[in-house]
Amino acid sequence: MSVLLGQSYYLRFDAKLWEAMQPYPPLGTLYAASALRGHGHSVAVFDAMLAGSEDEWRAVVRRVRPRYAVLFEDHFNYLSKMCLLRMRQAALTMIDMARAARSTVIVSGSDASDQAELYLNRGADFVLIGEGDATLCELVDHLENGDCGPGISDQRSRVAGDPGAVSTIAGLAYLRDGRVERTPPRPVLTDLDRLPFPAWDLIDVERYRMLWRSRHGYHSMNMVTTRGCPYHCNWCAKPVWGQRYSSRSPENVVAELQWLKNRYRPDHIWFADDIIGLQPGWLPRFAEVVERAGARIPFKCLSRADLLARKGEVEALKRAGGQIVWLGAESGSQRVLDAMEKGIRVDQIVEAARRLHTAGIQVGFFLQFGYPGETLDDIDATFRLVRECQPDDIGVSVSYPLPGTVFYDRVKATLGTRQNWVDSSDLAMLYRGPFTTAFYRQLHRVMHTEFRARRAWRQLRARVRRPSTLTAGDLGRTAAALGHAVTLPYARRRLGRLSRVPHEGIGALPYELSREEAGQPTEAGD
Repeated sequence: MSVLLGQSYYLRFDAKLWEAMQPYPPLGTLYAASALRGHGHSVAVFDAMLAGSEDEWRAVVRRVRPRYAVLFEDHFNYLSKMCLLRMRQAALTMIDMARAARSTVIVSGSDASDQAELYLNRGADFVLIGEGDATLCELVDHLENGDCGPGISDQRSRVAGDPGAVSTIAGLAYLRDGRVERTPPRPVLTDLDRLPFPAWDLIDVERYRMLWRSRHGYHSMNMVTTRGCPYHCNWCAKPVWGQRYSSRSPENVVAELQWLKNRYRPDHIWFADDIIGLQPGWLPRFAEVVERAGARIPFKCLSRADLLARKGEVEALKRAGGQIVWLGAESGSQRVLDAMEKGIRVDQIVEAARRLHTAGIQVGFFLQFGYPGETLDDIDATFRLVRECQPDDIGVSVSYPLPGTVFYDRVKATLGTRQNWVDSSDLAMLYRGPFTTAFYRQLHRVMHTEFRARRAWRQLRARVRRPSTLTAGDLGRTAAALGHAVTLPYARRRLGRLSRVPHEGIGALPYELSREEAGQPTEAGD
């Protein structure tokens, strides 16, 4: 085997998302596989998403003995961009295993782009900085032609003796005499229609289908129509595409949609773009081509509140198959949105939710707490926004400082030695923020508890108006709503107490949490 591609996001290492069980294959990795095939290389993919541990990677490496072991993280998985510590450790362990098999080790991803020295010192031969697709193909072509030679010991000696061997390849980092050498950055790809479709045949699609249908009753697959985001939210890290935004044509996207529909028969599509349909007229054209091709499949996607104010946008989403649209609402406080440089207004969020609901499209809100200067009044404003707009789903997070962002630069003086979450449920306040980690974890509980209680009551009232539609499941939802309603007052009281706990910053972790900070009872009956 010439190239073994893998990535280090293991769903089993993220308890919250393992419980949710909505797995998607590593789309960015599959794009890289297709690109390498186009250059004539034999390729296999190790899918960590459903693997039990790094031991499965070791077994594949030992069996396949690839000349090149490539950890190509899925740039379209937002959790890869968050650089979670458990996944970073997995990547480092996988580097060790590939080195033991004497493969040349190549790494691509957001964390590697930001922390190239960490990965190189661990044993990676090359780090691809930024997008990676074209750089990987050029590098493997270069190595296969004998300019650097495969194999760790051979490659390291030749690069050390002749740095010019790879110095002409843009977008690359490697060690020379113990120092990190970086070549000039590579421009991002702009003509996305020229890219081959992802190498889905290298993934066990049937295993994904079984998991989805057994848990949710349908099978969802992932696609992207774009790469990048041009907006300037100052907490958003962009180590892969920077501020660039490139889009596929509607015709090209529908061709892939039709191909997936004919070959794999998905029941649902997740468009994993940062923003779908940013270009004026793209969504109406997309809807037109979908209808003409008979390629309509229900989908979920991400958009912005201000974009949905454009004439015909929401209607086009509905025609094309839009089922739920997620909005980066972030906050119900205009003061916080302005501080984030989000570029939207609260009234636009309200109007976008109204338009989507009127069109029969569900709405999801991404909410972010913990931005510098946040007050209890700002938090209350976000609760009011959710109550007013009644989204169908929410995702709650805490402001997360990542290198390369304005937000990171503002708070880095208060960062502790630990600067990443362990997994997606961590919610640690990594800088000296407005309130403690315990407060924000409790806030997460309160927001979700209130949201679920209100949503359950709305659903129940709607069913009661149509008694003939009532089912046994409605009793369960009623019980859940009652349970949420009963626990909510206690959860709010505890949140109030935590709001008065002084936040002294993280300092040098690990540190001992007080019982109150750790979320443990402080007195009998608490």
